[in-house]
Amino acid sequence: MSKIKGIYAASMSIFNKNLSLNIEKTIGHAEKIIEQGCHGVAIFGSTGQAQLIPVNEKIALLNKLSLSKYKDKFLVGTGFNSLIETINLMKIATSLNLNKFLIMPPAYYKYGDKEVIQFYTRIINAVPNSKIILYNFEKLCGYKFSLDCVKELVKIFPDQIVGVKDSSYNLFENLKIENFSVLPGSEIKLLKGLEVGCSGIITATCNVTASLSRKVYDDFIDKKKQSSNEKLCNVRSIFDKFNLISGLHSFMSDEDEIYKNVLPPISLLDEVDKQQLINDLNKIDFNLRSLRAA
Repeated sequence: MSKIKGIYAASMSIFNKNLSLNIEKTIGHAEKIIEQGCHGVAIFGSTGQAQLIPVNEKIALLNKLSLSKYKDKFLVGTGFNSLIETINLMKIATSLNLNKFLIMPPAYYKYGDKEVIQFYTRIINAVPNSKIILYNFEKLCGYKFSLDCVKELVKIFPDQIVGVKDSSYNLFENLKIENFSVLPGSEIKLLKGLEVGCSGIITATCNVTASLSRKVYDDFIDKKKQSSNEKLCNVRSIFDKFNLISGLHSFMSDEDEIYKNVLPPISLLDEVDKQQLINDLNKIDFNLRSLRAA
């Protein structure tokens, strides 16, 4: 398998008014941002509210996703604390020839590197034909990968542990492993990461920055002068003032009201915050019209 690299969005999930998953529109959104510039998309990450979506809806989406013309460009998040549910969903995905995964260690519980290695060992022993991107985000799960833990996992499972999404930002500047993808979780870290040897990014706001992020990436690869990085970082900084999921759904709801549907306890931005978000983005000429023109 070729190295996972480039611009990846942690894709949004789209829900009906009754809060059931709208499978067609969720896949359609993911395909759209690939066409706007993303090299690929992570489905059922934290941005996609995966921890709140029932397993039967995840399975139904995977069955449809396996028919997408972009099926090779998807990473599948699992969004479970349960080891067994994680393994079961991965077995279903691999039976559909979806074998690239983004997996975070379980939340709520206290543990260390030893237990994390045991967790991924059980997963890989059960699903040996998987390719796994580790998800490093202490803020969400309470655990932060150490350099030594990642290196040990790659040493034990060089064919399965193929990368890390680093949203804790303690790895991306210092982790150097041959043929291993390091992908920070923010556009603000894209250019700096590429300069120190990272492979790209996996981010929530690539749902709306796909074309901008791709230009920064391509200009770096082609050794061209950077003309879009400042705007890209400014867009991310504006969204960072708010809850990212709430901000993205509020922003996109002006294009299609279905984006207003989110799963409790997530909510949309209130009108004051939404207007601040829109106004701040307009000041740097970033809006839905500019996205359609991209």
